[in-house]
Amino acid sequence: MTVSAHELRVMVDMSATLFHHGHVRLLKAASEIGYVIVALTSDAEVEAHKGYKPELDYEMRKEVLEAIRYVDEVVPCNWLIEESFLNQYCIDLLLHGADNSNPISPQRLKILPRTPGISSSLLRARVLRAAAQIIGGNEID
Repeated sequence: MTVSAHELRVMVDMSATLFHHGHVRLLKAASEIGYVIVALTSDAEVEAHKGYKPELDYEMRKEVLEAIRYVDEVVPCNWLIEESFLNQYCIDLLLHGADNSNPISPQRLKILPRTPGISSSLLRARVLRAAAQIIGGNEID
């Protein structure tokens, strides 16, 4: 996709360890604003901050994101996005869910509400319950 001189460059940062419809909604909202660059958290940063290795490694997560029609570009990033990182990619706006902890000036930050009833953590818990049912017939609470 070619960026016009008038189109905003929008960054969405995520780990996308378990990609779900909440991610799709966030990316769709970003695409309605401008050219979308996903800042994808590295495997080492996910492990350091979430305490586990991602189910899919960085290259696999990147491939999934690049297949999404709302995504124009994917770049590696650290856990937190700083103004200098936005400057490096000429970003006009960082779009994030309500759980944002990035130290970005309010002029360059747009917060969207999270999608109710879904998160990667919730999906992970559902997978564990399903695995427990398959393996031992017991549910994990």
